[in-house]
Amino acid sequence: MSESNFVDYVKIYARSGKGGRGSTHFRREKYIPWGGPDGGDGGNGGSVILRGNRNHWTLLHLKYERHILAGHGGSGSGKLSSGKDGETKIIDVPIGTVVFDGETGEFITDINHDGQEIVLLKGGRGGKGNNFFKTSTNQAPKYSQPGEPFEERRIILQLKLLADVGLVGFPNAGKSTLLSVVSAAKPKIANYPFTTLEPSLGIVDVRGSHSFVMADIPGIIEGASEGKGLGLRFLRHIERNSLLLFLVPADSADIKKEYEILLNELALYNPDLLDKQRILAISKSDMLDDELEMAIAEDLPGDIPYLFISSITHKGIITLKDLLWKKLNEQVFHDVENIVHKPMDIQLADLDDDFNYELKDEEENDDLNYDEFDFE
Repeated sequence: MSESNFVDYVKIYARSGKGGRGSTHFRREKYIPWGGPDGGDGGNGGSVILRGNRNHWTLLHLKYERHILAGHGGSGSGKLSSGKDGETKIIDVPIGTVVFDGETGEFITDINHDGQEIVLLKGGRGGKGNNFFKTSTNQAPKYSQPGEPFEERRIILQLKLLADVGLVGFPNAGKSTLLSVVSAAKPKIANYPFTTLEPSLGIVDVRGSHSFVMADIPGIIEGASEGKGLGLRFLRHIERNSLLLFLVPADSADIKKEYEILLNELALYNPDLLDKQRILAISKSDMLDDELEMAIAEDLPGDIPYLFISSITHKGIITLKDLLWKKLNEQVFHDVENIVHKPMDIQLADLDDDFNYELKDEEENDDLNYDEFDFE
């Protein structure tokens, strides 16, 4: 089986560049016996910047680039020549990427719109050359500044897809089939559980004049919070959704009980998910007549709107899209800006720790005590 191109979790090592050393140099030329200090400043080290890019939809491009290293600043030299600034590294990530500290699990930042830039690690400032320190009382300073040291950090990038509607249901509830009917998405569809192994997005057209984004995630089962099935790994992708669409097939033994199990698993993952608007769709209802629908409706939860649909016969599909659009427009704000990211539990995270990265010899031999210098 080929490896999936959908990557929503990576851990990388990032390091900014250190500032270049200032030069201690004096001008010495023929016929100029008192040239004075002319040591130039060191260049600034490069920074590491995260940037939102709508052209990316996965973290695949970072899976094999595990070390992001910005360039060091060049040292200053004589004739007031400043060192070259180090190269800044820009990490393009999909919109919806959340950044956590790789050691503590602490939330760092959230990229939620295209072009947004966050300075993750700031490059060190270059040191001043001895020309900077000359004064009327100290006309020949024989010292200069070293550059500021670099910063380094291990970070976790976790993608949470941006979508308006999230599909929630057990395996084989018909989520992928529904997404393929209401949008142009082509998720894998088969007659066995856990067909969907990665999230899918589709743009749903509403009567030719409006549209919204729907997300399909792999099915969850009772006990998913304890790691059963595919666990709760993919539930992060519906944290940003404005509305949750629960799908329960009409041939289920107890529709209300299945809905309550799904709701409980969401609460165990993140209680804030219970604050989102919810709609219940009874899928695979093409074989039901009006009498059976009325009988089933009597046992459905009374605190959530519901409707009967069939992806095969398109029964209730237009009504469903209209209802989803109506509910989306009832909200005053979108949850993308309001989501609260909790610290990640590093102990429980499925980490791939291959970060025995060693600094180059030139960095290991840098025995300067930076605390002795004032960089202000």
